Amino acid sequence: MKKPSKPRNSKSNSPVVAEASLKGTIVKALSGYYYVKAEGASPSETTVQCRARGVFKNRGISPLVGDDVLFSLTENGEGTVTEILPRSSELIRPPVANVGLAILVFSVTEPALNLQLLDKFLVHIEHAGLPAVLCLSKQDLEKETEMAEEAQLAAASVHRIYSSIGYEIFGTSSRLGEGIEALHGRLQGEVAVFAGQSGVGKSSLLNAIVPGLELETNAISDRLGRGKHTTRHVELIEIGGGLVADTPGFSQLDFQELGIEDLGYCFVEIRKLLPDCKFRGCTHIQEPGCAVLGALASGGIAPSRYDNYVLFMNELKEKKRRY
Repeated sequence: MKKPSKPRNSKSNSPVVAEASLKGTIVKALSGYYYVKAEGASPSETTVQCRARGVFKNRGISPLVGDDVLFSLTENGEGTVTEILPRSSELIRPPVANVGLAILVFSVTEPALNLQLLDKFLVHIEHAGLPAVLCLSKQDLEKETEMAEEAQLAAASVHRIYSSIGYEIFGTSSRLGEGIEALHGRLQGEVAVFAGQSGVGKSSLLNAIVPGLELETNAISDRLGRGKHTTRHVELIEIGGGLVADTPGFSQLDFQELGIEDLGYCFVEIRKLLPDCKFRGCTHIQEPGCAVLGALASGGIAPSRYDNYVLFMNELKEKKRRY
């Protein structure tokens, strides 16, 4: 009986070896590369420079810093991200995944405190379902005669408005080392994201928390009144007992992922009053029996917060009209 012939190019004599998958976390993304820290690796061990599989791009998925992933090693000592594991949280700006706490850093002056931008950051963080902590940096400028009054008024307004609605507030000075230990303590056991306007001192804060880190910092531009983007990519930094994502500063944020119906929920004081409004789907602009307008009239809601709510609502309506 004739034996069946082997198919051409058969390699039946060679065992099939499955590509080994390793688990790790993306700690940095830069220029199309993802730097992955293998699970169980010590702080001193280097990361693996990886590319992502093309299938992610085909599905419209982008790996993010903070993602837990499966990856395989390639012959040249680099790697390939083969799978992104389920995320517990995701931010679009800054682009980071699996963080459990947001530290919003705003300076008391240089650049001037911008409550509208602070509220916009808070809306994004609330929409992502993350707890937020406010950090007022450059507190040493409260003691300098040229800017003392401006800085003190800015700090006082933040404490008055935001403490009353439940936000934690830390005051820090990287230059004097004030408040650094307390903030470091708050970060223990957390994967946190540092975000805020350019030039507010996020990199200086991290340098103060982690001696020897030496992230690049820059002075404020006198002409523009704001800082340069010294952080150009997102990176997870080990701070002893926790991880922090240092992110590029932003002077503008848009509401790409937010719907009009989501906005009220993202203002914590408005969210608490939603069940008390007379009409379901109340926009809190002019409806009779609106609990939010009632609280505003009685001083239960800060005018600056409500004004920003209306501003953001108009921005969302304008975006909807355009598209």
